[in-house]
Amino acid sequence: MTKPKDLNYSMPAEWTEHERTFISWPVQASMVYPEDHAVVSQGYADLAKAIAEFEPVTVIVNPSDAAQVKAMFTESNVDFLEIQHNDAWFRDNGPTFVLNEGQEIAAVNWKFNAWGGKYAPWDLDDNVAPQIAEHHGVKRFDAPLVMEGGSIHVDGEGTLLTTKECLLNTNRNPDLSREEIEAHVRNFANVEKIIWLNKGLDGDETDGHVDNIACFAAPGKIILQVCDDPSDANYAITQENLEILRSATDAKGRSFEIIQIEQPPLTFFEEQRLTLSYLNFYFVNGGIILPVFGGTAEETDRKAIEVLQAAFPERRIRTINGMSIIKEGGNVHCTTQQMPASKKG
Repeated sequence: MTKPKDLNYSMPAEWTEHERTFISWPVQASMVYPEDHAVVSQGYADLAKAIAEFEPVTVIVNPSDAAQVKAMFTESNVDFLEIQHNDAWFRDNGPTFVLNEGQEIAAVNWKFNAWGGKYAPWDLDDNVAPQIAEHHGVKRFDAPLVMEGGSIHVDGEGTLLTTKECLLNTNRNPDLSREEIEAHVRNFANVEKIIWLNKGLDGDETDGHVDNIACFAAPGKIILQVCDDPSDANYAITQENLEILRSATDAKGRSFEIIQIEQPPLTFFEEQRLTLSYLNFYFVNGGIILPVFGGTAEETDRKAIEVLQAAFPERRIRTINGMSIIKEGGNVHCTTQQMPASKKG
């Protein structure tokens, strides 16, 4: 089996220039709260339009929904690709794009099992990434590993962030050891070092995706969401993550500068904690799409905007209503996947 590492393909950092962003349209039959379909659809439309202020957007849409969805858009740089899918979290079932030294692009097709078999069926979602690669005429690497894009983040210089709670969860790859999982990640993302946080946010049904708690801001620099309330389950989780990162070094031997963002206030819906996170933002060309939550979160919203603007003074912070889709289990980063700018190989 030929792997990206064999041909010097590697996963670029998310902040590098994008050719476009992909999102996939919500499917009412698969929603946790199908009665909210109109509201959630409007949230997706608002997100796609926000991203389109910065770069082209491709919306993956089921053929039966295509006409209705297309009618919601007038933006010239939003296009549509009709591919059958079960659910709308494209970060997790879409391809991970990799580039070689000549900036030629290829796609990694991870196996997908709906976050450990939580939401059936998922057969259509597992077949989306190959169709994206075929549509764009790019080389495809099929990874023998169940993994979601939201469970990893890279610095573009050989270092990858993830959590044990997710990547080592037996509901993903029960027949693989930690060493085997690490080897697959190293070979298909082409990284030299994996930094293992322990857990993700309390109540996160993805089993602790890293994109809710930590991400690289630049090589040697990490943004971390933290909790300052000892009575909150996230306090112990985020304090442990802070200690792990303070003692860690990256693939180049650098210690990390750690930027802390205060978490939004504890928020419940029907006795279920919502996994509100400012770290579920998304890099776009020249900007950042940041979910904010309003209400009791107005103060932490303001602080998050200030922290990110200070960290990225050259980028425009474009806020979006983070409450519009969160009840379905994710947010901005979960819905998106970047296609890096490249020379088509």
